[in-house]
Amino acid sequence: MSASVSARRIAATVLAAGAVVSAVALPASAHDNDRHRQPRVEISAVQADSPGRDTRTNRSLNAEWVELTNNDRRAVNLDGWTLRGENGRRYRFDDVRLAGRATVRIHTGIGRDTRTDLYQDRRNYVWGDRSDTATLRDDRGRTVDTESWGRGWGHYRR
Repeated sequence: MSASVSARRIAATVLAAGAVVSAVALPASAHDNDRHRQPRVEISAVQADSPGRDTRTNRSLNAEWVELTNNDRRAVNLDGWTLRGENGRRYRFDDVRLAGRATVRIHTGIGRDTRTDLYQDRRNYVWGDRSDTATLRDDRGRTVDTESWGRGWGHYRR
């Protein structure tokens, strides 16, 4: 009977050790799947060609914009992130916090920044009407999202 008790104790120890290893490994494997899901922050809409004639008025410049959406419940600090076009013109986010499930629109022209609207304070258009690529990079220079449009586009919404 003592062999039976010893066998039960060994089996219980092995099962307990397996449970501990599984509990530790599960969060790591679940985290690996996060890399393959939709980005937390994405370029969700672009209006590259402001409606009407391109007059370079502030109103026309601000009708050219890119929207970013935070798809996560947690806020994201965009400080040091950049938004760049193919022409090399770059907008650098300074002290911007994008709330969870929120969207911010980045206008080309001059204006007063709010939670929902940011302004590049430029006097010339940034985005190509016929084709261009918007690239969003984090504060370490890693590409977070890109959005391209071609001939005949001008407004893009995901």
